[in-house]
Amino acid sequence: MSVVDDQEAVGSAPDRRREQRGWVWYDWANSVFPTSVVTVFGSQYLVAVAAEAAKADPGRNGSNPCIGSDGQGSNLVNCQIDAFGLTFQAGSLWGYLLALTALLQLLIVPVIGAIADRTQHKKRMLAIFAFGGAGFTALMSLVSGGNWELGVLFFILGNIGYGTSVAIYYAFIPEISTADERDSLSTRGWAFGYLGGGVALFIQLMIYQFRETLGLSVSNTAQIAFALSGLWWIGFTLIPLRRLRTHQRPHGDERGGSVLVGAFRELGQTFRAALAFPLTLGFLGIYLIYTDGITTVASVSAQYGREELRLDEDVLITTILIVQFIAFIGGVLHGMVARRLGAKRTIMISLTVWMLVIAAAYFVEAGQQLQFYGLAVGIGIVLGGTNALSRSLYSQLIPRGREAQYFSVYQIGERVGEIAGPVVFAAMAGATGSYRPAIISLVIFFLVGLVLMSFFPVRKAIRAVGNSEPAVL
Repeated sequence: MSVVDDQEAVGSAPDRRREQRGWVWYDWANSVFPTSVVTVFGSQYLVAVAAEAAKADPGRNGSNPCIGSDGQGSNLVNCQIDAFGLTFQAGSLWGYLLALTALLQLLIVPVIGAIADRTQHKKRMLAIFAFGGAGFTALMSLVSGGNWELGVLFFILGNIGYGTSVAIYYAFIPEISTADERDSLSTRGWAFGYLGGGVALFIQLMIYQFRETLGLSVSNTAQIAFALSGLWWIGFTLIPLRRLRTHQRPHGDERGGSVLVGAFRELGQTFRAALAFPLTLGFLGIYLIYTDGITTVASVSAQYGREELRLDEDVLITTILIVQFIAFIGGVLHGMVARRLGAKRTIMISLTVWMLVIAAAYFVEAGQQLQFYGLAVGIGIVLGGTNALSRSLYSQLIPRGREAQYFSVYQIGERVGEIAGPVVFAAMAGATGSYRPAIISLVIFFLVGLVLMSFFPVRKAIRAVGNSEPAVL
């Protein structure tokens, strides 16, 4: 296979720099969704609204078992809610909702990626799904009382907009950077994203902290957070949309409904062609192993701090902010190290640090806030950089012209890869009755990823798809 000339493919240095400076702003713009909406405000608020609906349904609950002995709706284990003919606990709503959105993205995102590649309307489609996701996020501010179903609908649509826009956003990397620039670009974007998410969350938490002075309830602060998140996402998305350009010709000339037919045809061709690049698929498999560990650590750390270490909610919120801002520094550091050692070696170092951080988590004593903050610093250092370099390395391993489709598979793979880690964590906690063995069990994901990565032939994989090799790998 002939090698693609980087300079011809991505344009002149001034044009690249202008687009790159604009591109990183979408990381800043969209990070407010996973940080503020998913991690902090979404789960607590929608579950609370669902519990409120259960409390207001005496016909089903009889004596209202979801109302605790203190007369408050705090007993979420017994609060029953109905959806689509199914009955389940209000406290389980968030877990089921995340699983449902992951399944829907599995079905939708690859098709949208194929349309983006076939029409080469990446910029237009980025705008559609970014503004759509942000709009539905802002609409979550209208959810109140017991109308949790409306909140679920808005969250699902917002999440689809987020996942789809991110896949298209990733697809710009090979178009606006040379092989030697991608590690720096990806780490810079990821770092910028954590900084943006941290700044937005800090503003929202300040509103929460001074809610009584402002005359707001806890519910009001969550609604304001949703509205601000949507506006933040929309406003900062305008910057990359002004800078990014179209770089390739369309793959087809379909119009109207026939575009969807062409997209499915293109997607089928991509899946068949992917079998010719087993090393690309191999890297994706390795990435899915250790990213499962990364995602699980990030998602269960608050639970570990709350249930095992008996830390207050204020400590856990402070920890989230520490991780956000330290992850910005970590992303920058990973980019600097990668320039000297290459992406593969830097990822391997990062995976080693992950294992050390998890081992340290096992020995943190209950109630020790400073030790837990130390863990937050360790996680922040490696959190953004590991994923950022994985993203840039993957961009080297995909054939030109099918970027959005391959990054759609990458994005979906991340969602599918979130299954094993939580299952291992939950099973170990259930078997031992403690979260300490559960947290240390996650080391296996990083150890397996490290071993497999050490044997992965990066240069051979890049040559196989016809891309230029960076000077340092």
